[in-house]
Amino acid sequence: MHKVFSGKNGKTIPYLDTVIFLVIISLFFGYLGARMGISNMFSTIMATAYQLLIDTVFYIMAIAVLTGAFGKLATEFGLVKLLNKIFSPLMKPLFNMPGVAFLGIITTYLSDNPAIISLSKDDDFLSYFKKHQVPCLCNLGTAFGMGLIVTTFMTSKGYFKEALIGNIGAIIGSIVSVRIMAYRTKKVLPEESEKTEKGMGNKRNKDIEDNIIEHTEGSFFERFLTAFLEGGKLGVDIGLSIIPGVLVICTVIMLLTFGPIDPSVGYQGKAYEGVQLLPKIGEWLSPIIKPLFGFKNPEAIAFPITALGAVGAALSLVPKFLESGVIGPNEIAVFTAMGMCWSGFLSTHVAMLDALGHRKLISKAITSHVIGGIAAGISAHLLILLLGLA
Repeated sequence: MHKVFSGKNGKTIPYLDTVIFLVIISLFFGYLGARMGISNMFSTIMATAYQLLIDTVFYIMAIAVLTGAFGKLATEFGLVKLLNKIFSPLMKPLFNMPGVAFLGIITTYLSDNPAIISLSKDDDFLSYFKKHQVPCLCNLGTAFGMGLIVTTFMTSKGYFKEALIGNIGAIIGSIVSVRIMAYRTKKVLPEESEKTEKGMGNKRNKDIEDNIIEHTEGSFFERFLTAFLEGGKLGVDIGLSIIPGVLVICTVIMLLTFGPIDPSVGYQGKAYEGVQLLPKIGEWLSPIIKPLFGFKNPEAIAFPITALGAVGAALSLVPKFLESGVIGPNEIAVFTAMGMCWSGFLSTHVAMLDALGHRKLISKAITSHVIGGIAAGISAHLLILLLGLA
């Protein structure tokens, strides 16, 4: 049903949302067309989308297949259980969450944000949480979504130390996000008696692991091969799922970020040409952005903006940025931290909170996570400065 707008005379304007849409589209393409020329604009859009698909999407998909295979092997042969036992005691002091919440970190780090939903469907798992802590699972899971893929991608570009620092920054950002969210949800959700993990808790924790972490039957080789192939298939699914975000979002970001390939010639309708609008915005914001994140070039602002909607699309910007000399070690660390922590949460938060049964808390979750992502980027930048890697 279309919205209707009532004017001063009492008359109504039907299809207001349609009108707004047409105005936005007209302004967007009108601005690009006026700067680039209509023919060059459409040629650049198609060429950019094609190059992103061939050069970047398939590369990310290859990484997703390998990391998906590793993640499935880690689950099949008990590495996830081991990590859970080691790091669960840290959840209370760091996040003020039950130890079993670490399972949410592992599952989302190895896959994507919505993986936390599979845990939330387990009543035994949820029984460890106070009522106000349950919505915080959305922020906790999102802060580590696609973490292994992001880290592996940055490492493959030759930035292992920076990717590691980015992971630390993401952890700091996740703590900030979860604690802010918990503080805000505690005010609106009724308090419950605190549950503990003593006594029967250890047995229940094992039961949760056994229910969620399934194992296949067969010999070691059969289990290895099955897990490897199933994990690889999951990677293909992730790779396919990022295609719309990369081709749509990243193409628009590219158009707004870069200029003509050869300024002396002007626009030629080639891939990765654009109108350089985001760098201008970055220059206006540089007094704030530079001290916070240490970006040397205003174009770098495109990555965190894109990561808000799709981290896969944001990763697609990195090769071009590196090739153009726009970014360096500091930016890689900050990108890793903010890419992991935000990991396209604007496109998943609503569905995740809806699945958790707390749709009314969407605004609180989003604003808390925005702050967490900024804290992640600042932390990564400060760590780079402290370690002298900038």
